[in-house]
Amino acid sequence: MNKAVKKIGIMGGTFDPIHMGHLILGEKAYEQLGLDKVLFMPCGNPPHKQNRKGRATDAQRTEMVRLAISDNPHFELSLMEMHEEGYTYTYRTLEQLNKENPDTEYYFIIGADSLFSFDTWREPGRICQEAVLVVATRDHTPVGDLDRQMALMSEKYKGTFVRLDTMNIDVSSELLRSWHRNGQSLRYYVPQPVISYIEKNDIYKGIDSDGKI
Repeated sequence: MNKAVKKIGIMGGTFDPIHMGHLILGEKAYEQLGLDKVLFMPCGNPPHKQNRKGRATDAQRTEMVRLAISDNPHFELSLMEMHEEGYTYTYRTLEQLNKENPDTEYYFIIGADSLFSFDTWREPGRICQEAVLVVATRDHTPVGDLDRQMALMSEKYKGTFVRLDTMNIDVSSELLRSWHRNGQSLRYYVPQPVISYIEKNDIYKGIDSDGKI
């Protein structure tokens, strides 16, 4: 008899800060794909970029994710990519996960923008061998364009791409950082415990590392 296969989603990103768009995508993937749980996996920063002015530190980003998902029993924080070497590559993370958990099928959640830049990722073919790619609509990308690109990538890299049936969510962490610096409210875009944490720790008041005020 074959072992029961667990189905686990992975939501990766900088989460600087985590917002409702991330949480909605995680929840819809859990429902649509019948997942056992969704891992929220903040990526690390290299040591020389630890304290970027106007951005949250690794520890702060991790805590914001923890606060945001604490009331959801099928969301879980993973620190797998939060290590002293900084950035890691998706294919390496997935290969390690599959090696450690051979009874688990992984579903890697990405946005439409990532789908259209998938060719530029490190080892896209190896990523496709390790996980199902779950694609969410973003920036009002037409569904037809999305489906054609998914078919193209699937054929090119022999992978499985699934479109997530969810609303278009036009919100980004960059936009929310700029709102906060300008004194605009983050209410209903960011979970309240995260907003309180941002205000208490005076995050996002400086200049972004890319020079954006």
